[in-house]
Amino acid sequence: MPGKKPASGPRITAALAAVASLSLVLSGCSAATISPGDARSRPLAGARAKTGVDCREARCIALTFDAGPSRDTPRLLDILKEKKVRATFFLLGKNHVVHHPDLVRRMAREGHEVGNHTWTHKRLTDLDADGIREELSRTQDAIAELTGHRPTLMRPPQGRTDREVSDVCRELGLAQVLWSATAKDYSTTDSLLIEHRVLDAAGPDGIILLHDIYQGTVPAVPAIIDELKKRGYTFVTVPELLAPGVPEPGKVYKP
Repeated sequence: MPGKKPASGPRITAALAAVASLSLVLSGCSAATISPGDARSRPLAGARAKTGVDCREARCIALTFDAGPSRDTPRLLDILKEKKVRATFFLLGKNHVVHHPDLVRRMAREGHEVGNHTWTHKRLTDLDADGIREELSRTQDAIAELTGHRPTLMRPPQGRTDREVSDVCRELGLAQVLWSATAKDYSTTDSLLIEHRVLDAAGPDGIILLHDIYQGTVPAVPAIIDELKKRGYTFVTVPELLAPGVPEPGKVYKP
């Protein structure tokens, strides 16, 4: 419009920041996120990540499973072993880790990354610092007792995090991992639909979210793996996806 002054640089920057902030809130996360590419571009001084593939060159994607282990997890581990795929598991403590110790040990033994998904799946942004610490620490201790290693990764229930969650995660040595593709497998038992939803949303540097506690999920995994391999993807764990960067405690990682 004639006579209307163009927006100044600071005002444009503020507007873009507001849009980005709103986008994070709508996605369930109110903290700034780091992409896998950004993580790879700024490795920590002196830190080394163990990896068998360079995702700066390869077309990488990470397969992750939340809220197990469960009765379906042995079959899933068999599939991953057969397909030569290593995944990242974010485990629930109560009624899962404590009830399936052999599966937790097997995950670690077979080279999968074992992460923390809290003790009871409470939404962490509804808790105070002591409550957040309790949810995460109990699962840290339970996994460490079984595997000999404390997790370095966690996934907040519903992907909801904030500054207080990040502060406690930093204290406990946990990086936060969100996702780029999900089948919403909690809402359907249709394995073909789960497969199609994942394949439609999959992309380079992606992190796929599935749950090995729902009936339709594990049967969908072989076809998901086969198709993504045909598309030229290499399956990696989350730390491998970020290497040579190393997940930093308290930070939030999202493709």
